[in-house]
Amino acid sequence: MKKSFLIIAFFTLFAHSILAQSAPQSAGYSNASVSIKFFDRTMYYPGSADDNPIFVHVTIKNKGPETLRFKLADDRMFSVDFTAFTVKNTRLEHTDALTRKRTTNQTVYFREISLETGEEYSFVENAKNFLKFDEPSVYYIELSFYPELYKSKYKELKSNRLTLEVRPTPSAASSSFIPISAGTAEILQPEQISPDKVVEQTIVARQKSLWDQYFLYIDLEEMLKSDPLRRNKYGASSAEDGEKMINDFKAALMSDTIEKDIVAIPERFEIKRTDYSQTEGTVTVYEWFKYKNFYEKKEYIYHVRQRDGIWRIYGYSVNNLGTE
Repeated sequence: MKKSFLIIAFFTLFAHSILAQSAPQSAGYSNASVSIKFFDRTMYYPGSADDNPIFVHVTIKNKGPETLRFKLADDRMFSVDFTAFTVKNTRLEHTDALTRKRTTNQTVYFREISLETGEEYSFVENAKNFLKFDEPSVYYIELSFYPELYKSKYKELKSNRLTLEVRPTPSAASSSFIPISAGTAEILQPEQISPDKVVEQTIVARQKSLWDQYFLYIDLEEMLKSDPLRRNKYGASSAEDGEKMINDFKAALMSDTIEKDIVAIPERFEIKRTDYSQTEGTVTVYEWFKYKNFYEKKEYIYHVRQRDGIWRIYGYSVNNLGTE
């Protein structure tokens, strides 16, 4: 009996040892938190880290009663890492520069940071130095912090998650349909144009796959609330959760997983009728969708609303008109 007890005790201790080694966070950092937010947020496009950086503000906080101590490398590629996924759950690759640094033998210089209860330490990093944002899309991005540096990856602190939209690079081709100032924030400024022009520019933007211009005149919040279930959930959510719902709704539209009629791409279209008062209106449009041997014709009725001189689409209905 004594022998059996010793064997069982040995395996129990061995299992505890294995679990302790594989834990993502050590007990010494259980009271540390890592949070991220965009720093000086602007429009983000594919391209180099220098020309169009994605600056992220990183904050490490001591939430416990004891002093928090951790290492911070002078080259923060050895202290933090970014992870990003597309709406289709595809993970982005690391940059070549990051991979070379971490696979080359070199001395890593670092400082030891001490934080008392409630104290924070913050710094800013360019996410494009870590990840390849080669395609326009909506990404979900988070950060890992290694308090004992990258080579001790089993000690890892995870941040919150951010929604990042990387827009298509403005081109000369797009400006022939929709006036923009390429490379400036003016691309996001809607103009005081009539309801029919709002609808026309929105459809053309979709035909050209220019998502930034497509959403310029769409009221995403009202569109989201058109579904009763989404409306109830949105109404009961906090401001932060409500913003996330809108961003997720936008991402779902871009990935063509919901509201497929509004993001469908017509081969051609014709505005048939526009009716509006000072604040409300409708724009009726015939749209043709090309298939292999025929065209499908549909009647779209766009519901628009005017606020502060700007008309925006907040709803729509679709009627099938047969084939041609």
